[in-house]
Amino acid sequence: MTAVVLAAIALPALAAEAVAGVEGPAPFGVPVDFILFGLTLLGVALFHRHTLQVALTGLAVITLYKLGFTGFKTGAGLTGLGQHMLHEWVILTNLLGLLLGFALLSNHFEKSHIPAVLPRFLPDDWKGAFVLLIMIFVLSSFLDNIAAAMIGGTIAATVFRHKVHIGYLAAIVAASNAGGAGSVVGDTTTTMMWIDGVSPVDVLEAFIPAGVALAVFGVPAALQQQRYSPIVKDASRRLHVDWIRVGIVAAILAAAIGANVMINVEFPKYSDRFPFIGAAVWVAILACVAVRKPDWSLLPDAFKGSIFLLSLITCASMMPVEKLPAASWQSSLGLGFLSAVFDNIPLTALALKQGGYDWGYLAYAVGFGGSMIWFGSSAGVALSNMYPEAKSVGLWLRHGWHVAVAYVIGFFALLFVLGWHPNAKHKGGESAAPPAAATAPAAR
Repeated sequence: MTAVVLAAIALPALAAEAVAGVEGPAPFGVPVDFILFGLTLLGVALFHRHTLQVALTGLAVITLYKLGFTGFKTGAGLTGLGQHMLHEWVILTNLLGLLLGFALLSNHFEKSHIPAVLPRFLPDDWKGAFVLLIMIFVLSSFLDNIAAAMIGGTIAATVFRHKVHIGYLAAIVAASNAGGAGSVVGDTTTTMMWIDGVSPVDVLEAFIPAGVALAVFGVPAALQQQRYSPIVKDASRRLHVDWIRVGIVAAILAAAIGANVMINVEFPKYSDRFPFIGAAVWVAILACVAVRKPDWSLLPDAFKGSIFLLSLITCASMMPVEKLPAASWQSSLGLGFLSAVFDNIPLTALALKQGGYDWGYLAYAVGFGGSMIWFGSSAGVALSNMYPEAKSVGLWLRHGWHVAVAYVIGFFALLFVLGWHPNAKHKGGESAAPPAAATAPAAR
């Protein structure tokens, strides 16, 4: 609160002095912007019970710094800040609508009783937990990865009697992100690539490392969960599926996917003018209130978790991400680790502008890499709203170690199977000369 008050007092003077595009100080070659963001993330890691306050304080400090020293890409001072937020508001509002909407969707799905009857069809040992991860992986390949993670978390709460191991929570997030990595409708980053002109076939190869990663992290995570709280095999035979609620879930998902495809494919020039996807989700929710009323009491907690995520994304949008290294398989590998702490949307946008990437590698890296830390992906943040105990970087890394191992193994599996082959320029009909790294022979 002190930081916010000081920000309000200092704002006019700082706004008057800022100059857009000025290079700020960079101790040891690291821009201060990144240092401030790193301190914010460190605060989130150390004070995981006060993540919202830490994120908002970090946002206030970074905004002050940009106002006072470097300005924004869109201009200096308050005008530059306003233009920057005008550019970002659609992404932020869409995400807010999706997070809040999927919180109600998850509740509809739980009340449909499908999670309660699933134990009838899952194996009754560690293989049941592993099969559930496979189901999440498949769901995410044609649904939004946030929805797949929320549905998986809802099922896990039922079949494991609300005792879900943090290592298994990390695996749920990883499965949802892995399933969306090879599909242009399964993740926001791959959809961005598709809209930008990247062929869905080029993205499809990301399923190779994603499948390998699922096998690597899925088995140890399933064993962790089995030891912590075994799956409940015998579900009550008296339960009946509420197919109306199932239909509501399908309608909400169809609205999100339909709006995404319609706007980004048919009317891409309007996609940054209004949060069509988030609005479509809420139109579907409100249209179904007459047949089944959602649990509105879930929204306050979901809103707090959403504001935390949006604060971090806003911080990331202010970073000078154009300082990333040139395209290579090494930089692609690094982007996966970077996406665990930075928003993968601006990273993806920058990579598309740079060109020279093998798009399958990029889709896997930015899609799956965020699973390594709980706030590294929207799916992780959404799931942590259901399981607040997961909001600890230390516990996530300690018990979800298999996700980071799986990321590396999956990446090198793709490199071994297909090699590194940068794709040609996908805009303007021009053929791009491959970078020097592409001339090295690669095993197929």
